[in-house]
Amino acid sequence: MAEVEETLKRIQSHKGVIGTMVVNAEGIPIRTTLDNSTTVQYAGLLHQLTVKARSTVRDIDPQNDLTFLRIRSKKHEIMVAPGKCVILFHI
Repeated sequence: MAEVEETLKRIQSHKGVIGTMVVNAEGIPIRTTLDNSTTVQYAGLLHQLTVKARSTVRDIDPQNDLTFLRIRSKKHEIMVAPGKCVILFHI
């Protein structure tokens, strides 16, 4: 658990990082550095997008899986690292 905390602190300390969020397999936030309304909004939408992206990758190649998702806009970049039961969002 200390290793996870260190990783999250390291990510959060990077220049330009607004926040980090860890959600469970159902998209429920477990840990976040963002305010409540932002957490709820991002968690729901990014969880849905991650599930659809993973499904698309598996439809193309059933032996493959989604390992990382990077979303860029003019203002922000969101990095999603999906795991088996936990998803990390780096906003």
